[in-house]
Order: sequence, then C-alpha cells, then structure tokens
Amino acid sequence: MFVFLPGMDGTGLSLQAQRDGLDQNFNVRCLSMSPSDRSGWGELTERTATLIKMEQDRNPGQMTIICGESFGGCLALSLIFRFPDLCDQLILVNPASSARNQLWIHPCSAITKLLPVPLYNLSTLGLCDLLIASHRVRKSMKRRLLSAMQSVGPETAAWRLSLLKQFDVDDFAVDRAHQSTLIMVSGADRLLPSRSEASRLTRYLPGARTFVLPQSGHACLLESQVNLLDILKLQAEGSNRSLSCLPVVVQPMNLVL
Repeated sequence: MFVFLPGMDGTGLSLQAQRDGLDQNFNVRCLSMSPSDRSGWGELTERTATLIKMEQDRNPGQMTIICGESFGGCLALSLIFRFPDLCDQLILVNPASSARNQLWIHPCSAITKLLPVPLYNLSTLGLCDLLIASHRVRKSMKRRLLSAMQSVGPETAAWRLSLLKQFDVDDFAVDRAHQSTLIMVSGADRLLPSRSEASRLTRYLPGARTFVLPQSGHACLLESQVNLLDILKLQAEGSNRSLSCLPVVVQPMNLVL
C-alpha cells in the first residue's frame, strides 16, 4: 500500500500528476485535508495513523510505503517517530522540516492570516513561481496548482505555516525510526534548502538514501520530466528490493481527515 501525505494545500495534486504509473503497481491511498482543518501536529499524527491502520486492516499482509511531500514530509516524520512500526518504507520529497529555520516563515505566518481573500489569492501567484521550475511544469498543471493553493483560505494557510514554525525533528525520539528511507530533493528548490536538509535528516534516519533532482523546483512531482515510479524502481534495483510483489490497486481512494 502506497500512502501519500500531501503538501500544505492538502489536496494531493502532486500525487494526481504521478498516478498513472503508481496505480498500476500500488494500492494507492492519498490523505486529503479539509481546507478548514486546523489540527495541531499531535492530532494530525494520531488521526492519520488511525486512518492508515484502518486501511492496513482492510488489506492484511501488504507492505506499507508512506510518502510525504513538503508539509506532508513533516507529517510523515512525525508518524514514524511516534509509530515506528506503522510502515515498512518511507519516502520524503523535499520535506519542509527546515522551514522553522527560514527567516521568511515568521513574518509570512503573521501576515498571511491578516490578508483579505482577494489579496491572499493574488499573493499565491508569486508563491507559485517559487514552488515550481516554471519551464518544467505544464501551464495546465500550474493553473491546477494555483487553484489548489487558493482552496486553502488565508487563516488556514497561516495556521499551517505556524505548524511548520513549530516542527522540530529534535523533539522526537529519533532512535525509534528503522524504516528503509528515500529522501528526494530538488537541486533548484527556491523555497527551502532541501539538499542540505536531506544531509541533516540522514543523521536522524540511519541508512537513508538521497536522490537528487538537479533541475527540479520544490513541487517536483508536478514536473512532466519527473516519474516517481521510475525513481522507485531504480532505487529498488539498487537495494535489491522488488516492486513486483505489491498487489495492483483495486480502487484508489482518499483518506479524509
């Protein structure tokens, strides 16, 4: 079972861009966060773990892969540190665990919640260009990204930024993590220092491997040149693992918070 934890918009748009290949090889699930959900890390972690365990009970015997992108990468880390036996493999895609150390996070969180909706929607235009490498993302996908970003109002966006301010890997008992871990990072990430953060996280995740996408932006899974399934197959070959043992999906569905 492949469980995707989305970025801050909570829609799972990045997974939708990768679904064709994944659906043929995995029993795919995607966490869907309501635009009005303002749960803290503790509640998010507990509720997500409960949903995953319910799916595991429905699909006994399947290995579980958790893939967290950006904000979802922080949630994935919280899950495996609190529930170390919840999954067999962990994939982090440009995890936002370094956000608390960025100078912009504090003013952005404070200002965002004060913005009227029209001005907030306008601000997402600039943020969108920071999130992607524009020449690698189709215009139709960029429009969908903007729509996803604007689906989360300013108050919820500010709340989730405040969660990133709070998130600190040092708060967890990191020696509990034992999963095979892949950290995918973008070399052209203009939002966060993802490459250096991957190096830092390897200290907390023994045996973690790093895969660098040298020309990709932060939202790398939206890029037509990036194929997550191909990357997973390549990594499986390098670690003598197999993807063929996983059952083909019956019916993809969302895990709704």
